[in-house]
Amino acid sequence: MKFSLVAQDGNARAGILETDHGLIETPIFMPVGTQGTVKAIEQRELLDLGAQIILGNTYHLYLRPGTPVLHAGGGLHSFMGWQHPILTDSGGYQVFSLADLREIEDEGVTFRSHLDGSEHVFTPESVIDIQRCLGSDIMMVLDECTPFPCEEGYAGQSNERTIRWAERSKAALTSSPPLYGHTQALFGIVQGSVFREIRKQSARALVDIGFDGYAIGGLAVGEPVELLYEMTETCEAILPREYPRYLMGVGTPGNILEAVERGMDMFDCVLPTRNARNGNLFTRAGTFNLRNSVFKTDFTPVDPECPCYLCTHFTRAYLRHLFLVKEILALQLATIHNLTYYLWLMREARKAILERRYASWKISMLQGMQADTKLFQP
Repeated sequence: MKFSLVAQDGNARAGILETDHGLIETPIFMPVGTQGTVKAIEQRELLDLGAQIILGNTYHLYLRPGTPVLHAGGGLHSFMGWQHPILTDSGGYQVFSLADLREIEDEGVTFRSHLDGSEHVFTPESVIDIQRCLGSDIMMVLDECTPFPCEEGYAGQSNERTIRWAERSKAALTSSPPLYGHTQALFGIVQGSVFREIRKQSARALVDIGFDGYAIGGLAVGEPVELLYEMTETCEAILPREYPRYLMGVGTPGNILEAVERGMDMFDCVLPTRNARNGNLFTRAGTFNLRNSVFKTDFTPVDPECPCYLCTHFTRAYLRHLFLVKEILALQLATIHNLTYYLWLMREARKAILERRYASWKISMLQGMQADTKLFQP
């Protein structure tokens, strides 16, 4: 993998990430395909929307369909029919989200499956092996995503363990060759909750170990947005500029635009797809819920400026009807729209960076998102 910085406007960056499965223009949003699919839409639709890379979940794919099936199927790219870049997480988020079903020790994490209660041990080494089997272009080290709020003492202990796990992950990488003939990169993950000095310690330690890219984790777990931005700035000042930076699990369109201005390159979040399945749509003039009765006889597009299949063929009234009668098409059309919006937003952000006008463009975009909020209240 190779990362090239093409332009910089303040701290906002435009780059090109080269993988064996294709180029990725940053800043980039990665649709979340937890179990080998982005919910409610097809892979061909992802290509039509301009998705350049998607994200898969190591924990869930390990459980189902399992590594033997994935290996026999030639890895995740072949298994799901997606011959484009894939990033897989490490299971570190499940350390947070499945806190009642896991035990953490220095050796690793023991999970009790949320499916049948069976026990599974994830270590830094086994997570590398699983991701080798998945064959993702970008792998993540095993880490602990601490909750918010979190005691400073525990955040420090957790971070020290995460650093040790990162060292073991890097060592495992060198002794575990790729399985499918393409290279795989490995990203370290900065942790430390909302404590500035712990974040600094984490970032410096990971840079000393040396990775192909650096992620910032543990900042989409309920902390105030001001702390999200403060911790992002703290990490950005330490992470080397010649490597890609991935802010994990973030977030709203506004969050992403603020993070781009703070030097972040890569983003993922379930928000656009999850919100779509609940009738919440993102537009240039704000976010609204299609179930609102005000849209019952609204025969205009969801967003008149949007080029997606929903907005160029159907009306707000029709989509509302599909949601009310529980038609599957509602989920598909809404998901197409929300992902179109997120991917368009990233392309426009990149254009603004290349033209050295990012700060003013960001302000205008944020103002536009709030332009007509009264109409869009659910």
